[in-house]
Amino acid sequence: MKTKLITSFFCTVAAATLVVSASAKELRFNNPLPESRPETQEIKMFAKDVAANSDGALTLKVFSGGSLGLENADLLRTLPKGIVDMSLLWANYLGRDAPELSSVLVQGSIGTVDELNAALPVVQEIFQEEFEKWGVTTVGNLAIPMLYASVFCRDEPVRTLEDLKTKKLRVWSKDQVMTFTRLGVAAQIINQNEMYVAMKTGVVDCAVYPVLYAHTVSLQEVAKYSAYLYPIAAGPYTLGMSTEKWKALSDEEKQFLTKAADDVWTRTNEYSSDYERELAAREKFTAQGVTILEDFSEEDRKVFLDAVSVTWKEITEEAGGRAPEYRQRILDALGR
Repeated sequence: MKTKLITSFFCTVAAATLVVSASAKELRFNNPLPESRPETQEIKMFAKDVAANSDGALTLKVFSGGSLGLENADLLRTLPKGIVDMSLLWANYLGRDAPELSSVLVQGSIGTVDELNAALPVVQEIFQEEFEKWGVTTVGNLAIPMLYASVFCRDEPVRTLEDLKTKKLRVWSKDQVMTFTRLGVAAQIINQNEMYVAMKTGVVDCAVYPVLYAHTVSLQEVAKYSAYLYPIAAGPYTLGMSTEKWKALSDEEKQFLTKAADDVWTRTNEYSSDYERELAAREKFTAQGVTILEDFSEEDRKVFLDAVSVTWKEITEEAGGRAPEYRQRILDALGR
């Protein structure tokens, strides 16, 4: 009798385990950023929160550093098809397919935290509208800190636009290419995963990058000099999901995801310590042998930001569609 009871107990446990396994759902999350980026840690926390919210019934498996082989520029083609369940998306990388989306903000178009806070609600609305056109549902957003773009150079100190004209410069977006080209600087887009090798081998002499994140791509190993040029107030990352896959989720599963996503936004949408973190990062780079030069002059920075304004107007007109309207909505929010 005892043996039968024990056997019955283990059969019941096994059956319950099978039911839980059968009902558990795992979503694959594509994260193009490397493991060392703070955003990656936020995505991991997002995954933990989803699992906690659902008591393990819904989980995310995060693939970082482009390990799934999905190119940033292709995500509006691959994500809606369900090749991956969810992905981190950044509008600046999507200009080939969605120029209206990638031109919502350009590098240098917003200069202060107050302006960023005023613009973000409008930017989020526009992003959601645009992603819906592509069959991508916005589950939430991950805010990007107020960053400070510096010019890192390999062999020679550069802290003037005139000197930069003699160098080959790495950038990451079309609007940067347009702005620097307007100023007579040879700029080319190079993926951040390829930037280290490009600097080391001399494909480029210099690279634009925020000091705060430069250690994540080991720029201190290939650049001897750095000088601050302009502020980066960027639109947030989108936690996106194929709309078809989103519709296939139960209301409860959607709530597990959106609650975790809301927590991501609450944690990241805070900018009071960003400049202090920037200064600490500069000190760390100095200790690692990088010479932090004086900032580009006020005159040079004004010339650069004036060129940014022209680029922003030009790139929205080139994008067409609702892009000029989007730009005006943001300018209205900024009171310009």
